[in-house]
Amino acid sequence: MLLPQDVALATFAPDGLVSQLAVYGDGGDGEDQDALVASVDAALTSGGTDVATGAVEVVTGAQVIEENTDAIGTVLGFITAFLLVFAAIALFVGAFIISNTFAMSVRQRMREFALLRAVGASPAQVFTSILVQAAVVGVVGSALGVAGGLGLVEVLRAALAGMGMELAGDLPLDAASVGVSIAVGTLVSVVAAAVPARRAALVPPVEAMRDDVASPEGSLRRRLVVGLALTAVAGAALALALLRPDAPRAATLLGVGAGAAVLAMLALAPVIGSAVVRALAWPFVRALPPMGRLARGNVVRNPRRTASTAGALMIGMALVGAATVIAATTQASVADVVEQEVDADLVLRSAAVGIPAGAVADVQALEDVAAADAFAFALLPVAGPAGDGGPGATAVVVGATPGTFGRTMDVELVDGDLGRLDAGLAAVNETVAGDDWQVGDTLTVTSSTGTHELEVGAVVSSQGIGGSVVVNSDVLDTYEPPQAQIIDTVFVDGSGGDVAALREEVASAVAPYVVVSVMTSEEYVSDLADQIDQILVILYALLGLSIVIAVLGIVNTLALSVIERTREIGLLRAVGLGRLQLATTVTIESVLTAVFGTAIGLAVGVGLASTLPTLFADQGLSRLAIPWGSLLAMLALAVVVGVLAALWPGVRAARLKVLDAVSYE
Repeated sequence: MLLPQDVALATFAPDGLVSQLAVYGDGGDGEDQDALVASVDAALTSGGTDVATGAVEVVTGAQVIEENTDAIGTVLGFITAFLLVFAAIALFVGAFIISNTFAMSVRQRMREFALLRAVGASPAQVFTSILVQAAVVGVVGSALGVAGGLGLVEVLRAALAGMGMELAGDLPLDAASVGVSIAVGTLVSVVAAAVPARRAALVPPVEAMRDDVASPEGSLRRRLVVGLALTAVAGAALALALLRPDAPRAATLLGVGAGAAVLAMLALAPVIGSAVVRALAWPFVRALPPMGRLARGNVVRNPRRTASTAGALMIGMALVGAATVIAATTQASVADVVEQEVDADLVLRSAAVGIPAGAVADVQALEDVAAADAFAFALLPVAGPAGDGGPGATAVVVGATPGTFGRTMDVELVDGDLGRLDAGLAAVNETVAGDDWQVGDTLTVTSSTGTHELEVGAVVSSQGIGGSVVVNSDVLDTYEPPQAQIIDTVFVDGSGGDVAALREEVASAVAPYVVVSVMTSEEYVSDLADQIDQILVILYALLGLSIVIAVLGIVNTLALSVIERTREIGLLRAVGLGRLQLATTVTIESVLTAVFGTAIGLAVGVGLASTLPTLFADQGLSRLAIPWGSLLAMLALAVVVGVLAALWPGVRAARLKVLDAVSYE
């Protein structure tokens, strides 16, 4: 949106103050920017502006571009790391599908491998032949994946351009990036196929003389031992983290415990699969006796295959369950913080970077407003008494309107006296102070106006002000000019009248500033919850990728299972099983597999996420909230996923010709 300069200034900067000005020389592109900076410096100095203190800084356009590029690079660096984590999850989930596919393929081709061994092929040759197949699958799949990713980026660019957010520049794609992507995909495919390839390589040549070569399932004892060992490691790590949440390595122990718990889940899945599936199949057996019983038998018949098929879904749903609990816990904790610490009738927030100072002055001037307490902040280097940067080398220094605490905001006093803020001292949140900063210590604050000494007058415990050093607003003004501060929130208290009328009056006062929102405490909580939901939507979108891959794995396994059981299906059809009954049986198998993976994954994810409030209570997670409704909805969604995944395999099974199926070898 473009506005005339006078309209923009009147709307967004009615106080006449702006954060930056762009200056263009008249010398064209070849003009010396350093010389232009010197000219502007001289003009400002002659006009009475003290440039030396840093309150106003003049920089070249090249410096601005470099600073913005570095800032964007920092943000995108975090996003890149975030996306790489989910790419690793997608590869891990995809490896399950590849391994399961090759395991079923090897199982069906055991006679072929035995014949190869009988005519002289060595185990190494059989092993290598399967790995070569896996490598071909990896190369083709990775190439298609890269092409699909580029296509998706172009679709997103077109969609953003349609919304007025066109992305400039070309895609930063080079041969190295493509090569690394294809190499990683191929390596994952080869590694995933190694275990099935080993089983094929070790088939005895004498098996070629038999009509039917069986691939006996090994004992699950080893999986049980490994799973129990991992469970013990997970339990020990989580117990240590929960018993000593303030220990320096508590978060590391939590990560180790969570990783061990997920691996234990995957290891124990075949062991517990039969019992869990039998329980899940009970309604189908009772409601649809022949189809339910057949489906249960097919799923339980090969617990390793069922666990591998459901394993991808377990991982995805464990992450979804954990994310859902974390989001609900965060929202509940935020609501508790606002309820306990905010004692204001209205809250002002900005839809832009900050609230204009003029808006605060206009609200304070209203007759029905008893107090309008603003919180302005600046990010400044703060050194502790030892001069080594203390617990936080760069801290959020908050300037609060004098008298705020005890009037519109209540915080827990740990030590000292909040009244000493009026004497120019600071209140330090205990999450910043730790054991290093005490009442009476002197902090060193470095700002654009120089270096300042600041004495700690109180230590408080507050989630509302976060990890901050709080001073009165007039003290912060001596550190940074008001235009360099950002007013984040304003708490408004009325003089005892109707809150609805007060809201209309405040809304009218801030209407010229456009970007200021007036909310009640309940709406303030809802606004913060909406921000969490927006982050959660992005998280769910990324996790949806792993779930889509897991669903494709179920489809793939069912399709291969139909091929593997072609003769069995023909015999069932010959003795009277109808096409619809057969398709229903396949659908129940798919639903049981999907619900099994979802239930186990959610149980593990919710269990791990439930430990977070104990460890991170100081960071704001003060109350555990488990959204049972959302979790039940995910289980219901698993049923839908199972039905959809069974459509193609079910139709394929129903269309098999009885005579051809019976004679199939």
